[in-house]
Amino acid sequence: MEVFDAVRTVLAVRAYKKRPVPPDVIRRIVEAARLTASARNRQPWHFIVVEDPATLTSLGSLAKTGPYVAEAPLAIVVVIEKTDFAVSDASRAIQSMVLTAWSQGVASNWVGFFGLDAVKPLLSLPAQLDVLAVIAFGYPMAAKPRGKKKRKALGEVVHRERFGIPFA
Repeated sequence: MEVFDAVRTVLAVRAYKKRPVPPDVIRRIVEAARLTASARNRQPWHFIVVEDPATLTSLGSLAKTGPYVAEAPLAIVVVIEKTDFAVSDASRAIQSMVLTAWSQGVASNWVGFFGLDAVKPLLSLPAQLDVLAVIAFGYPMAAKPRGKKKRKALGEVVHRERFGIPFA
């Protein structure tokens, strides 16, 4: 899938088939995260691949906004160092994972954004790290995920040279 097509079509999906994500696809997803650019090349991230059903169930109960993680065949927990730019850098890596997965037919959804301290003991994380997000991954339950992106018009959010000058 061409990159722009992935950006244009990707949807947040919360219902997944029980079908496991193949190891080569998982490797491609985490490799996309690892290869993402970061400020000063610090790479202030760690990615924990979770496929164990019991751990996924626990993650689903701990991530209050994402109980569906418990039903996903795969989750990747994004852990960050407490440094400048870590949130920005890891967010970029998450988008790389989401788009790479989508290009392989694997749907996903970002769960949380901090507030996931209860996940730390579950995954044996050291105190100096924070959980930024849990990303659920899986093949979408629906053959063609439905949904339409509701985005503001280009002219509402893009300006030319200065704010208020329409981008035509």
